Amino acid sequence: MFFYLWQYLAKQTAGTAWEPTFSGLRLFRYITFRSAGAAVTALLLSWLFGPRVINWLKELNFGQNYRDRAEEAGNLTARGPKKFGTPTMGGLMIVTTLIVTTLLWAQWNALVVLTLLSVVVLSWLGFYDDYMKITKATSGGAKSHVKLWVQGALALGIGLYLWYLPSTKRLITDVMVPFYKFPVVKGMGIVGLIITMLTIVGSSNAVNLTDGLDGLAIGCTLIVSFVFLILTYLAGNVKAAAYLQIPFVAGAGELTVFCAAMIGGGLGFLWYNCHPAQVFMGDTGSLALGGALGIIAVLIHQPLVLVIAGGVFVMEAVSVILQTSYFRYTRKRFGAGKRLFLMAPIHHHFEKKNWHETQVVIRFYILCVLFAVVALSSLKIR
Repeated sequence: MFFYLWQYLAKQTAGTAWEPTFSGLRLFRYITFRSAGAAVTALLLSWLFGPRVINWLKELNFGQNYRDRAEEAGNLTARGPKKFGTPTMGGLMIVTTLIVTTLLWAQWNALVVLTLLSVVVLSWLGFYDDYMKITKATSGGAKSHVKLWVQGALALGIGLYLWYLPSTKRLITDVMVPFYKFPVVKGMGIVGLIITMLTIVGSSNAVNLTDGLDGLAIGCTLIVSFVFLILTYLAGNVKAAAYLQIPFVAGAGELTVFCAAMIGGGLGFLWYNCHPAQVFMGDTGSLALGGALGIIAVLIHQPLVLVIAGGVFVMEAVSVILQTSYFRYTRKRFGAGKRLFLMAPIHHHFEKKNWHETQVVIRFYILCVLFAVVALSSLKIR
């Protein structure tokens, strides 16, 4: 909105005595300036409305008065009662702040609109899941296959849309891998479509699985968002992309504003979500934020870089897959299920090893920073 307001004022005052007065507004031309503005705006909005949202959720009795599936399966009772009643669905605050801020500061193009619409869809899916948990007072929530169907349909729709348009077709048909400057596969739309779907659905669910300790999911999301803040800016700059020999995607620079808004809004939410948490994001936030990271990775033609940058999310998801698969295999083979980890997702494994909650979170932050550095190194090691 600010970008278009600047354009309008510049046009109206051109050649008049007012032109020098409004000349400073040309700063809105620059993505860097608008990204900084988006980050600050999102942070301030989160600080301003955070207490109001938390009180509103309390008034609606939208508190986590149930134990999640991980706690039930692992019999993690030591901290459960302390978290009972904490408001959930705090993701509403993150998503609303993210959308409003992006609309204010970004130049609206197809990539931005596609990302925002996807965030809305995934946020409502998460809201439905959280609402089912609260109203039923169980950890069941929405059926897993329902969530997968919605996520899969969304990812398929995004993939087909990008494949259909000539300007974005290569984002699907050409497969890029980290540390290599040329596509490893060309003209393989089905392969690219599968990668696109796995990236979006996998990222959405991986962040959801990571959301089990105070500040863990949002903190790791902030670190990964910073990586994509850099990647989107470079991918949208034709000179920088050519110099670094990475895919140039027209309009991708505006996703930098989106990433900046996600960082600002995430920092504001972390203010209230750090231990001891005053609010949880719930699936309302985790599904949307994870999906957003996956969509951005696809839109800048770097889906597999997300696997590196989001290494912590990958660890969490893989730990659940391995735990479930091994338990089922041993139960079928030996009659009694066995576990690879004391508890899954893996952050609960370390809790069971008597790591304090904040120890787990901070150490996972450190791992996330290391993964982020490796991901960024792919810009030069090619």
